[in-house]
Amino acid sequence: MRSNFFWTLASYVVYAACQWGMLVTLAKLGTAEMVGQFALGLAITAPVLMFTNLQLRSVLATDTRREYSFPEYLGLRLLASLLALTVVFGLSQSPAVLLVGVSKVIESISDVHYGRLQQHERMQPIARSLIGKGVLSLAAFWLAVYMTRNLLWALTGLIAAWTLVLVFYDIPRSTHGPLRPCFHRGTLTALAWRSLPLGVMSMLVSLNANIPRYFVEAQLGAAALGIFAALTYPMMAGTFVATALGQAALPVLARHFAAGQAVAGEFQALLLKVTAAGLLLGGTGVLISVLFGRQLLTLFYRPEYARHAAELSWLAVAAGMNYIATFLNAGVTATRNFRVLIVPYILHALLAAALSAVLIPVAGLIGAAWACCGIGAAGCVIPLLILARMRMAAPLLVLDNAA
Repeated sequence: MRSNFFWTLASYVVYAACQWGMLVTLAKLGTAEMVGQFALGLAITAPVLMFTNLQLRSVLATDTRREYSFPEYLGLRLLASLLALTVVFGLSQSPAVLLVGVSKVIESISDVHYGRLQQHERMQPIARSLIGKGVLSLAAFWLAVYMTRNLLWALTGLIAAWTLVLVFYDIPRSTHGPLRPCFHRGTLTALAWRSLPLGVMSMLVSLNANIPRYFVEAQLGAAALGIFAALTYPMMAGTFVATALGQAALPVLARHFAAGQAVAGEFQALLLKVTAAGLLLGGTGVLISVLFGRQLLTLFYRPEYARHAAELSWLAVAAGMNYIATFLNAGVTATRNFRVLIVPYILHALLAAALSAVLIPVAGLIGAAWACCGIGAAGCVIPLLILARMRMAAPLLVLDNAA
């Protein structure tokens, strides 16, 4: 797991830096409105894609008994991606939103191939793919913005870069030859039904993260949304680190739980270690934001962004809680008890909407940052309560898992 983590960490750091580089490109060479349009595209498409993706990568990676074959996972992902594009087209006629949706569909097809590699704990090919995607997409995005000052051409370059990596690297590395997806109706229905709770949870988690953005855009305008998105992007590096460690630990956690070791302590011990790493990562982010936030915002963006250093510090606190929630949610996912997640995250979404509706009209962007803190705190409490309840019922869960 250590080797897989460091490979995944390195690739996620590079990928996060490149993703941030695209936003810095828009902030430096474009306008706050362009940043806002890009952020709005991500905010609209993310919940849709997170739902239709059904977290098939995690389901595949934790499928220790090989209940379904990879062609079945691939077939479901392709059909779900087609549905996602249809929904995105129905939600918005904005060309920028539509192009962001296409790029995310391509990313989702790569993601299911990552799941097959992750199932066999082969994280190095995934790492190389992420590095290639990051570097190529940043180069294409920067070149398009530099030459045209047009967001649509930049998104077209992003799509081309991700398509090249998918066709010439991801598919050959994960399939070792031609592979036809399976579209057997009964099998895909069963797999979709099994994965549906994770899809709903992912949609709700994504929605919770994006609800403040919807309120910022509606209450304060696209330029304010651009500034808010720019403030949140430095935290993406930590998010990718947390995701890297969570993805590396996920199959190991799943094996421990499937073997009936949840009560013995190996499951809890590993989960505690990765959660402690999230606490350390979040604390580091808060310290950097408090000490150097204004200077960093001036360096990477423009002076007008530096006026929001206080918001950056609060967003760092929110990000730290999100890192911890990432690891705790990985622990819940490893148990494959997916349905228990739905109701708590519906309540979480309602809380996110309530906090945003109350705080943003009154306090502006710093109110949005406070709302993110409340959302992050609830995101930690929910999986903690679920895991605590599972621990109380651990003998029954292990027996059911063995059956």
